[in-house]
Amino acid sequence: MARAAKRAATYDDLLKAPDHFIAEIVDGELFTSPRPALRHATASSALGALLGSAFMFGHGGPGGWWILFEPELHLEADVLVPDLAGWRRERMPEVPDEAWCDIAPDWVCEVVSPSTGRLDRVRKMPKYAVQGVLHLWLVDPGVRTLEGYRLEQRRWSLIATHGDDDVSLIRAEPFDAIELDLRLLWGLAAPSSKPRAARGRPSKKRL
Repeated sequence: MARAAKRAATYDDLLKAPDHFIAEIVDGELFTSPRPALRHATASSALGALLGSAFMFGHGGPGGWWILFEPELHLEADVLVPDLAGWRRERMPEVPDEAWCDIAPDWVCEVVSPSTGRLDRVRKMPKYAVQGVLHLWLVDPGVRTLEGYRLEQRRWSLIATHGDDDVSLIRAEPFDAIELDLRLLWGLAAPSSKPRAARGRPSKKRL
């Protein structure tokens, strides 16, 4: 006996998800993930604060970006919610006055957890590649690593993995104009006054 075709999830289905869940649609399938544990939230909050200060507001960094927390992305038929996303302002001069954005970011960051790691790696990463997102980070607070990927010929190329064996201050594309202290993401250090800009590079503030 033939099975009836499974109905593709709609945006109305997404809106019916409980408020304490993050809802996404990938290939017509609805995924709901519980709000992250505090270790996950610490990493995403710290990273957003560091990048936002330097790249959205130009404090100790070049500015020129929008850095948004959990934006709802409408990318063709898919609805994706990365932990963080960034757009260069020359591509998106203003943040849309909507609850969602249909402009693919220049950079996304997924803070992975045991419950979301497979979705992030297997289902969402290929979607970001198809949409032309140029840079992607996977941050894992459980093992304290940051993986940086660059899009090359529509495929993700791992360019660096930073972890506990590294010096805590790192530079990672596309935000390598400053040094990031990974200990801040894991809640292991107090923040310094300002991020350090790259030596020999002029710091241009663009708002």
